[in-house]
Amino acid sequence: MPDQSTADVTLVGSGSWATAMAMVLASNGKRIAWYIDRPEIYRHVRRYHQNPYYLTSVTLDPQLVTPFDNISEAVAASETVILVTPAAFLKAELEGLSDDMFGGRIVCSGIKGIVPGNNTVVGEYIHSRYGVPYEDIVIITGPSHAEEVAMEKLTYLTFASPDRSHARKVADLFSCRWIMTIISSDIFGTEYAAVMKNIYAIAAGIAHGLGYGDNFIAVLLANAAGEMRRFVEALSPEQRDITDSPYLGDLLVTGYSQFSRNRNLGHMIGKGYSVSNALLEMTQVAEGYYASGCIYEVKKKTGSDIPIADAVYRILYLNSAPAKEMRILSKNLR
Repeated sequence: MPDQSTADVTLVGSGSWATAMAMVLASNGKRIAWYIDRPEIYRHVRRYHQNPYYLTSVTLDPQLVTPFDNISEAVAASETVILVTPAAFLKAELEGLSDDMFGGRIVCSGIKGIVPGNNTVVGEYIHSRYGVPYEDIVIITGPSHAEEVAMEKLTYLTFASPDRSHARKVADLFSCRWIMTIISSDIFGTEYAAVMKNIYAIAAGIAHGLGYGDNFIAVLLANAAGEMRRFVEALSPEQRDITDSPYLGDLLVTGYSQFSRNRNLGHMIGKGYSVSNALLEMTQVAEGYYASGCIYEVKKKTGSDIPIADAVYRILYLNSAPAKEMRILSKNLR
């Protein structure tokens, strides 16, 4: 482990989920080194103790939350590092780190996306790029939306690692009155499920934008759950119950919630926005957009039959008409 630690945990990322995590950790009295890559957010947090763009109602305790604009210094401050930046920008975010910087640390991912170019989930990328043993990696997944966490709505978070003691150590940092924690060893299944559910939420949003009702969307998401199970099991054959909250729960909240940026992206596309215009309208990154292109490549390794995810891919990347794709899907769902 590192020789000296001035913080209990390091956060890397400046969006709503990083802000919500900082709030929860600080409410538990934890000292946080927060690396913020955007200068305007860094300056605002340092001066006013609030994120000016995300969860603006949250005020952070300056005695516990220390913003950093140097990632190496932030990572060096703690033995536990939590990555909460969009997967599409993760490589650029970590560029300033030396190859051995994560050595001896528990590295966590709260990112529900896939790393473009590598087409791997974040845990696999951190393992292959920085040599972090899987036992030292913890995946943090939902079902959760940062907005509800910030409002202190009861939320269940899952912490997955082959080393359950590491998962428990990180879970204990978050456990509080409104955060219930679940420990899992399914590091690959939970992370791939978190990626896939974003794609299915885009499908649900497209259907809603086209005028389909809750009856159809329920069938769509039920089929998506089965599709997700087949895909995850092909990648990581392990004993798991897809109806557990990190899988089905996360799929449902992302497919139905007003806070779901992936559903909102799909809704705009269903309403007639072009994909490029819909993305421009988004104030936050919709991980499902990038995941869709990556998963299309990953599925070639498994030969998985994922017609819903394929339909979303064709809409997002091949300019296929949303109404046509939903019509075809509606004839094949069960």
